[in-house]
Amino acid sequence: MVFDQLDQNPGLRFLFTLAVGVIVIQGLRFAQPVLLPTAVALFLAVICLPLVFWLKNRRVPQFLAILVTVLAVASMLGLLIMIASLQLPDLFARVQVQIDALEVPIQGVLQWFSAWWPFVEDVEIMDALQGLLDLPRLAALATGATTWALSFLSTVFLVFLILAFALGEAAILPHKLRAIAGDGIASDERMQKVVDEVQGYLVIKTLVSIATGVLLGTWTWIMGIELPILLGLIAFALNYVPTIGSVIASGPALLLALIEVDPLTSEFVGLNVQSTLIVGAGYLAVNIVFGNWLEPTLMGRRLGLSTLVVILSLVFWGWLWGPLGALLSVPLTMIVKIMLENTKDLKWIAILLDKNAPGPLTGSEAVL
Repeated sequence: MVFDQLDQNPGLRFLFTLAVGVIVIQGLRFAQPVLLPTAVALFLAVICLPLVFWLKNRRVPQFLAILVTVLAVASMLGLLIMIASLQLPDLFARVQVQIDALEVPIQGVLQWFSAWWPFVEDVEIMDALQGLLDLPRLAALATGATTWALSFLSTVFLVFLILAFALGEAAILPHKLRAIAGDGIASDERMQKVVDEVQGYLVIKTLVSIATGVLLGTWTWIMGIELPILLGLIAFALNYVPTIGSVIASGPALLLALIEVDPLTSEFVGLNVQSTLIVGAGYLAVNIVFGNWLEPTLMGRRLGLSTLVVILSLVFWGWLWGPLGALLSVPLTMIVKIMLENTKDLKWIAILLDKNAPGPLTGSEAVL
């Protein structure tokens, strides 16, 4: 009875859908302590499945293949978190020294500016700049992020426990999906298509992110920039966020390359514009080749999100699940988009999320 009324009243159906959406979002936020480790474990499981299958094809027992994969992933994640927790304070300390060294030349520029524009006080401008460049606050944020990353290790057992069992289910998962989809061939193919596209997206995105981090870390090391391993790690992590991620990742490297400080006296030496332009050109080249050519070629033209959707998803998942939710925002949104694309009633939402305009409607689509 209720569903018949919803079908007859589009406005009531919209309000009902909106209410359900609010309830689901609040449920996701309330269940964050369980859902977030589960989401991380499932992401890792999808990415690691090719390795498990490769080991099984080499006649490695399934238990041993899963154990080797889980240990490899645990070692890699532990190493990345350790590097970030050790080098992030060094990065912010270095930036703090550079900002302090800039204070004297900035004061001179502001005094010259206030001489030409007497109605503008250089002290007021300096106070505004210090408010914008509140390094202690930024350093506190970095320390908080590091503390959060270390505290996340307390749930690492749950993550890898779910990962191990998820990898163990990989062999029978296609049969379960086939049973869910029903006996129809079309439903079976659609369900398999969703699984293949999600796995393909996550694996390709991870491989491209690793290559981006390695290349940019090597490039900053060649250019003599401090903390190249951390800079490569930042490039790897932020590559999961298209467009704005690469811009944010280049910021620390450009800042370290631009401002030269005497290592003994911590005094300002000058601005190395040439080195900054070369470093920026390297970042630009890697992101153009990987982000605008290689990744779309491997994934397919339609597996993309508009810039507005990327920013909104970053805000939404960051609000919902914190820093890790923000990092996983685009992969999560891409998975939702892939599922919507393969759902007839909700395909229009996937079109709205896509970065490309849809082609002209033909046949029955034009009639509908």
